[in-house]
Order: sequence, then C-alpha cells, then structure tokens
Amino acid sequence: MNARFSASRRVVVLAVVSVLVLSGSIGVVAGQSTDTPSGVVVVEADETVDRIDTVAGSIVVRGTVTGDISGVAGHVHVTESGQVDGSVEAAAGAIRIDGTVAGDVSTGSGHTEITDTARIGGNLDLGTGYLLVDGQVDGDVRAGAERIALGPNAVVGGEFRYDAPSFSQDPAAIVDGGVVEDSDLGGDTSDFTVPSWLGIVYGLLANLLLGAILLAVFPSFATGVAARVVDSPARSGGIGLLLLIAVPILLVVVAISLVGIPLSLFGAAGFGAAIWIAVVLGQYAVGAWALDLVGVDNRWLALVVGLVAVALLGAIPIFGGLVDLLVLLVGLGALALGLRKQYQLHSGDQSTVVGTSAD
Repeated sequence: MNARFSASRRVVVLAVVSVLVLSGSIGVVAGQSTDTPSGVVVVEADETVDRIDTVAGSIVVRGTVTGDISGVAGHVHVTESGQVDGSVEAAAGAIRIDGTVAGDVSTGSGHTEITDTARIGGNLDLGTGYLLVDGQVDGDVRAGAERIALGPNAVVGGEFRYDAPSFSQDPAAIVDGGVVEDSDLGGDTSDFTVPSWLGIVYGLLANLLLGAILLAVFPSFATGVAARVVDSPARSGGIGLLLLIAVPILLVVVAISLVGIPLSLFGAAGFGAAIWIAVVLGQYAVGAWALDLVGVDNRWLALVVGLVAVALLGAIPIFGGLVDLLVLLVGLGALALGLRKQYQLHSGDQSTVVGTSAD
C-alpha cells in the first residue's frame, strides 16, 4: 500500500509540474488561429492565420494575420514582411512594428518602435516607456511616455498628441494634424507602480515551491544531484553546456518533418521542465555546499540558503547573469547524470528479473 501511494503521489506531482511548465512551452502557429498560452507564437512568411489571441513569451508575425492580434507577451514583432489586416491590442515588454497593420494599434509596453518600413492604417494609442515613430500612421497618435522621438521618415495623417518629459521631432517628420502636448493624457499612474523586486520575489517563491516538492517526493535523487554538482562541477557543467546546445538543435531537426512537430513540441515542454528542475537543484546544491562549509547538514535549510543566495547574486548586473548560467549548466549536467544512473539501475533490475525467470 505504501509503495502504491508513493508511486501515485509522484505521478500527481509530475502532472502538476508539467502543467506549470506547459504554460511556458514553445508554440508555433500553423493553422487558422491560436488562443492558447505558449512560449513563442510565430506566423511564418508563407502562413496565414485568422487571428492571434494568446499569452506568450513572444509573438512574431512574418506572414499574414487576417484578423486581430490580442495578447500579453514579453515581445511583439510584426516584421517587414508581416501583415495584420485587423488591429493590434497587446501588453508587452517590447513592441516593434516593421510591417503593415491595417487597423489600430493600442498597446502598453516598456519600449515601442514604429520603424521606417511600418504602416499603420488606423490610430496609434499607447502608453510606453520609450516611443519611436519613424514610419507612417494614417490616423491619430495619442501617446504617454517617458521619451518620445519622431524620426525623419515619420508621416502622421492626423494629430500627434503626447505627454512626455522628453520629446524630439526631426525637421523632416510630417504631422498633418499638428503636434499637441497634453499633460493630462498620461494621467496619474503612481498608484500602479510595480516594485522592481516583485519579479525576483515571485521567481524565488516559485522555485521554493518546486524545490520543496522535489525534496519531499524525491529526496534521495535530489540529494544525489546536488552531490554531483559539488563533487564534479566541471564535468556537470560541461555536460550541461552540451545539452543546452544539442537538445534545441535536435528538436528543430525533429520538427522539420510534419510528423515530427508534435514530438518536437512535447520534447520542448520536457526540456523546459528539465531546465527549471535543473536550476532549482543547482541552487539547492549551492546551499548544501555553503552549509557543509560550516558543518550543517539540513536539506530544507540548504534549499532556502541556495535559492536566496543565487537570487541575490543574480540581481548583480553582468555578474548575476553569469552566476545564473553557471548554476543552470551544472544543475542540468548533474540532473542528466542522475537520470542516466536511475535508468541504468532500472535496466539492471529488469535484467536480473529476466535472468532469474530464465533459470
């Protein structure tokens, strides 16, 4: 009964983790529309879709969207070959339009660029940190930003109304309806300021939850992975680097064939899960190593110490990124070695059973 309960508990935990990871997996638009969470939504140059309505890491349009684009993403890009026959409504970290949008563009973002090859058939209405308009906007522009620049290729058919501490206009820019500064346009957004540390805290709590699950359900395996990181960091890091390069290439090769696309997507989801687990176990290994220096052996304390230490180091410019990369590489390599060992042990047990039956 205990063995069955343990196995069932592991299945449930893995299912929960899979659901969490799938929300950030890679998705490719290859049909009429998309309205599901995914990591990267791409409309290729030879593709046409009805609409895009999604939450994604990135939305890239190289082909044609006959309807609207609506979503939340880290990055939205309508390339020079991209065409959106409807409107664009998005919240994103960065938005770049090099192609054509027949309707309106209404966005909230940290960085927005309407380049010299872009054409917007309707109005441009946005709140952003930085705005560059160097293309054609047939309608009106209403923008609240920290910095706004009208480039030499800018052609605005209507009025350009803005609120920004910093505004510049190239003499060659054309605004048929005139440029109007409106201090009421931006409104008071001080109540909606998000603390810069909120993302760090969120990531820390998510990693802590996953780490607690791993230590509770797979304590021996998690401890073994951490021990490999400490005992052979160079080997673990080398294997991790190899996997980080080889696996995405392999997934792309598999996805080349139409039959291989589903397999590639499942593989991407699995690799995403492995990366998250590797990062958490790598941080746990850092905590275990630090506690071992002072003669303390407590896996729960090691998890907390490792997560907090790496989070703090990760906040340091440049150096923090290097620390995060090293933790990922050693964790991924040690995780791969641990899974290989488990497979070998399982295969050995199966061989013993078969040999006994034959006798």
